[in-house]
Amino acid sequence: MKKTCNFCGNKNFRDKQVQYFYKRNNHFLIVNNVPAEECEYCGEQYFKASVLKKIEKDFMNIYSARKKSKKLISIPLEEFAELA
Repeated sequence: MKKTCNFCGNKNFRDKQVQYFYKRNNHFLIVNNVPAEECEYCGEQYFKASVLKKIEKDFMNIYSARKKSKKLISIPLEEFAELA
């Protein structure tokens, strides 16, 4: 069975290393170089379940203080209603 993009219906994909943003309970984890398949037409990304489970496990280990993250960054936060 040939894959089809759920978003646009395209059948052509490419393997790529991407940046993945994981959010849970207002906590974030950004992971670089995550293996994904990307639709060549619309750019929709698909991940293996094992990859997402590994990211979730790492997130839990970091926020439970069992693991130190490689890098910590600060991100500005704004409310849309308050933008000029």
